[in-house]
Amino acid sequence: MPANRRAQGEETTLADRKRRAGQRIIMGLEGPGLTADERQLIRELRPGGFILFARNVVEPAQVRELNRELASLLPDRFPPLLSVDQEGGRVLRVKNTRWPAMRTVGNIGQVPVTRQVAAAMADELRAMGFNLNFAPVADVDSNPRNPVIGDRSFGRDPAEVARHVVAFAAGQQAHGVIACVKHFPGHGDTDVDSHKALPVVDKDVRDLAHMELIPFDAAVRAGIDMVMTSHVLFPALDDDHPATMSRAVLHGLLRDRLDFKGVVISDDLEMKAVRDRWDIRTVLDKASRASVDLFCIGRSFEHDLTLTVQAWEALIRLQEEEKRHHKRAETSMRRLRALREKHLRPDTPPPDLSVVGSTAFQALAAQLHSRGAGVA
Repeated sequence: MPANRRAQGEETTLADRKRRAGQRIIMGLEGPGLTADERQLIRELRPGGFILFARNVVEPAQVRELNRELASLLPDRFPPLLSVDQEGGRVLRVKNTRWPAMRTVGNIGQVPVTRQVAAAMADELRAMGFNLNFAPVADVDSNPRNPVIGDRSFGRDPAEVARHVVAFAAGQQAHGVIACVKHFPGHGDTDVDSHKALPVVDKDVRDLAHMELIPFDAAVRAGIDMVMTSHVLFPALDDDHPATMSRAVLHGLLRDRLDFKGVVISDDLEMKAVRDRWDIRTVLDKASRASVDLFCIGRSFEHDLTLTVQAWEALIRLQEEEKRHHKRAETSMRRLRALREKHLRPDTPPPDLSVVGSTAFQALAAQLHSRGAGVA
């Protein structure tokens, strides 16, 4: 082969590896507007999507414009997943409507109400340009000492949680926002916050099947297309790695036992449960082997681009060094393509921005607070 053709082929292969690596990253941003460094990196990295936090939110029009600009920086053939954690209660990034915690909604006990509130929240999100919400929480609040789940969960009965999880996901997706259940296989029975340390749940598969797995199983059977992992250690399944990095948990339980075919996304890789224990290359290597498709790097703890760049470069190198990582990346791309084709409908206009914090939605939220308060 002539040298110039060989060099051209190598460049094309490297470009493909870079593209696949970038598409597997959900990228966080520093503030309410893009910095010059962020714009430059986005053009080079071409991430699969973005996640906005409270620090990125000033008011609805600004959020819509930020999401519009983010989408404009990427090729049309790879529309970004524009995501947020908009659960209600404590986890509410856009606060124009004070949606209650899902425990309040679960207390009402009526799945049509759950679907109604999810649809309303989705209308607000779509009006601001979002197409993915990291909700609902499918964790069962089985440990009263849990510092991080609590009222984010629909309740303590796994069957009831399952009913509301399915209804919430259906309401979101019927109104154009991808739902993502979290945190597989369950963060409810922990007494440690994985943002700060590595929690451990010492249960066997039988115990998990009777509690933690019930809402996730129901969501998968109902057709959920995205699941977020937990940075939680389950020693009965894997003594060494949390769920995010564990093939026994993600491939064995989620993909094989529950027969999940969709996209698996990691919880934020900035969280100390993984960040303080493993270098980013090891995390990505193990998680990819476990069948994680997307990696969330939210910049929650340090507002620079270092970890995002390191992750991108590591995902490129892993493909170079092992043929199976190349195939895993291609599989993840197929799953992401299927997710986009199913849910992203550019010909469907979003709701008007006036729905965000509208009188009708504020009245609905107030009614939910009133009906769900104090209900056993």
